[in-house]
This record gives sequence, C-alpha cells and structure tokens, in this order.
Amino acid sequence: MPYLVYQGRTGVVWDVTPHAVGVEVNKQVGGRIIRKRLHIRYEHVQHSRCREDFLARRKANDEAHAAAKKAGKKIVTKRAPVGLPREGFTLENVKTEILTPIPYDIVREGVQL
Repeated sequence: MPYLVYQGRTGVVWDVTPHAVGVEVNKQVGGRIIRKRLHIRYEHVQHSRCREDFLARRKANDEAHAAAKKAGKKIVTKRAPVGLPREGFTLENVKTEILTPIPYDIVREGVQL
C-alpha cells in the first residue's frame, strides 16, 4: 500500500490495469469515514482470508444439515457469541488492605530553596 495508513486494510477491487489494481478502501478522517480509491501494484495486494473461513463454515453447515435430515432432526447452525455471559464466582481467603499516602516533605528530602 502506498502509505502506512492503508497497510493491512481490506478493500474492494474496482479497476484492473496492466500493472496495478484499483482498490476502494475506507479511511477515517476526524470523525467521518471517507471512501478512497487507490491504484496499487499487484505485488502489494493479497486476497482476504475471511472468505476461506466463510466457505469452511458453509461446508460444515451443509454436511451437518444433511446428516440431521437423514436422522429426521432439525439443527441450528446460527453462530452465537462465545462464553457470554460468563459464570459467576466467589473470591475466598481475600484480605483487604488499606493504603494511605506518605506525606511528601521537601525539607526532609534535603532540597533547600
């Protein structure tokens, strides 16, 4: 990518030229988000890996649905947040300690004005 701001960004290809691709990237400027169109050399572009995760999940869901249909059951393949809400716990053998600040005295430190 041409500038550090754009490194690691995900965008959409909107133009293909003999030596580069045009990529549309969102950039935050102040409190707003601007759509920027950049031409980037092929060497600096790589495919996003999120598509692979989606395809693997879809394949696993299709297999699970087929197995459930054979068994005559219905399954839910909808994703849910992991571990929310967490289970509660109680702290045991905890001692409370009260901290008080130490008074700062310039004369005791040896600094004279």
